[in-house]
Amino acid sequence: MKLPPHVEDLRDVILTAARSGNIEELKTAFEVSGVVPDLGGEAGSDPIQTLKDRSGDHGGREILAALIEVLDMPPVALPLGNDIENNLIYVWPYLAERPLDKLSPAEEVDLYRLVTPAKAEEMREKKQWLWWRLVIAADGTWTSFKKAD
Repeated sequence: MKLPPHVEDLRDVILTAARSGNIEELKTAFEVSGVVPDLGGEAGSDPIQTLKDRSGDHGGREILAALIEVLDMPPVALPLGNDIENNLIYVWPYLAERPLDKLSPAEEVDLYRLVTPAKAEEMREKKQWLWWRLVIAADGTWTSFKKAD
């Protein structure tokens, strides 16, 4: 899928920050986006600290790895809003918007690249995506990066 230039640019900035191994580098992505995305923390809290707190290693490297894993997958484009020019949002990974009980064999492989078989089974049972999901609006605004629990 061809991404709009603003979306592609922000994706590249996020990936560069993630591959640096330093979670502080994500501040550049927040600046490029113009806003801090919804990270699942309390409003007004330090976004970098929120990510560190949610990271299994408490340094943020697990989060950086998740960003890379998610952004290495294809996105899905979804319409949102009435603006015909900029009404799409791009969601990574595409699997977050697929019915998990109807995945093709290739999609199953993609799923197992992201989660354990046990987590995949839990998501199928609950009929909902329970892993990281990243959203960028067509105008290049990073709107969210959250993990459903």
